[in-house]
Amino acid sequence: MKLILIDDDPIVSASLKTILEVNSDIKVLEIGSDGNQALELYMRHSPDIILMDIRMKETNGIEAGKKIMAYDADARIVYLTTFLDDEYVDEALNLGAKGYLLKQDFANIVPALKSIMANQIVFGEGVMNRLQPRHQRFKHDELSNKEHHLIELVAKGLNNKEIAEVVAYSEGTVRNQISALLEKLEVRDRTQLAIFYYQNLKK
Repeated sequence: MKLILIDDDPIVSASLKTILEVNSDIKVLEIGSDGNQALELYMRHSPDIILMDIRMKETNGIEAGKKIMAYDADARIVYLTTFLDDEYVDEALNLGAKGYLLKQDFANIVPALKSIMANQIVFGEGVMNRLQPRHQRFKHDELSNKEHHLIELVAKGLNNKEIAEVVAYSEGTVRNQISALLEKLEVRDRTQLAIFYYQNLKK
């Protein structure tokens, strides 16, 4: 797993690098100190994951993330921050981040990164607790087996074409069914659909 770290605190960056590289399968390719460097380093190295703070001088992590996603829609952006503001969480979800983790939960950073490499979307416990009330009223048994399976495939990171191959439907049919699920569950996008799966359906 090859990573880029972006954090404006050099002590944090150095500590993270040490923690991560204790694992022999993780290599930190380079460290940046500002969101302005994020896209440049991403384009230079094409890392598996870019692990980035949110609040930084000049360009923050959200703006940097938007630029990276515009360059590569399949980029795995993971935010590692001390801030649990609703605005930041929502913006991270909307731009397609694969993870939103809290620095104080450092013991779970490496397992989270490995889950993301396995095409899962990972959010720290504090983030999940904040999102949980949105779907409390929904009953699990209101989903058919087919709908449950589609949500599971989305949560695993498959795109519409890949899902169509698994379920033997046309890509257009898959797109329509996922749109119907978004409306039924009152979630905005595929990322929130994946969060719903991990909160409510995964056993």
